[in-house]
Amino acid sequence: MSSVADLKPNQIAQYLDPPESSESLRPEAEVLFAEKRLQPRPLRELEGSSIVSVRDLTAEQVVELCRFAAVLEATEVASHHPLDGKIVLTAFFEASTRTRTSFESAALRLDAKIISIPEGQLTGVKKGESLADIGEMFNAYGDLVVMRHTETESIDEIQTRLRLPLINAGNGSGEHPTQALADWYVLLKWRPRLAEPDLPEEERLHLGILGTPGSMRAVKSFLLMSLLFQRSIRKVTVISEMADPFGADLVQDIQQAGIELEVTNDIQHSLPELDVIYMNSIAFLGDSYRSLGSRYKLDADSDLKPGSVILHPLARLDELSTNLDDTPHNLYFAQAHGAVFVRQALLLSLLGRLDRLPREIRLEA
Repeated sequence: MSSVADLKPNQIAQYLDPPESSESLRPEAEVLFAEKRLQPRPLRELEGSSIVSVRDLTAEQVVELCRFAAVLEATEVASHHPLDGKIVLTAFFEASTRTRTSFESAALRLDAKIISIPEGQLTGVKKGESLADIGEMFNAYGDLVVMRHTETESIDEIQTRLRLPLINAGNGSGEHPTQALADWYVLLKWRPRLAEPDLPEEERLHLGILGTPGSMRAVKSFLLMSLLFQRSIRKVTVISEMADPFGADLVQDIQQAGIELEVTNDIQHSLPELDVIYMNSIAFLGDSYRSLGSRYKLDADSDLKPGSVILHPLARLDELSTNLDDTPHNLYFAQAHGAVFVRQALLLSLLGRLDRLPREIRLEA
């Protein structure tokens, strides 16, 4: 990458700044690329691949996707039409607001075309058609599929016939890998040194996860991606009403990462020690949703550590009070806003369109 100094600033950035009366955080994107050039290899390695799990990404790829997203957030690239001629199918068999619209916004702002299925009952599924057969049909209709589904096994089923790159936008109680990308994008903008391989002990984070990773896909994916940054994390505390909030596969991942882990149901004891609190309200259980218990709520009177930040994938219920919105603990709005840019970075990488970027940010061969 040469200099981005001569590029126009991204015009949508002005709408992402908090109101003047608010102290909520919006870390600047430029901190992630100001002193270091983008590295093309980790991004080019993603071309043509599917991202159905956090396990499909390396720590190096996550960092470079986030740095690429920062360039896209800070600079205007839409006029260069980098995804012109590409078709993205967004197939949502489960209700979604932010994920579907942010993927479609990401694609449309890069000049891709969208075929949108906002409701599964509008497809042949209503007539009993299998996901495997739908996957075979999708091969003829577009260049990449983004799918959300209520069934955890849906990814395996559609991939029996689908040969296009697939991005998992949430599968039952499985995973939500691009949400984790958005989570870590905002954390890396907030603390860029988290990307360094050997962070001093005093700068490492104590992460608090308020929820049940075994049945909350956004929480599970956030935890899995956090394990990629184990040298930046001092401890993980999971606060859950369940005695065993993990699946067996997660326990194995945590043990292999070698991170100190605490599981507790006492939010009051843990809260003052946490640097980052990741929370979610909704667990997906079979074919229904269940909310967190009433004692797991945060508001402006909660005993939060000074300088700590809160992340939430949204939508929220009453577990996250709106009286925290204008405080410096609020990193969740910036987290949501950044999702478009990490999804743009991912689309450009998977579809092999890095060479269509403006000359000033074009990646070297």
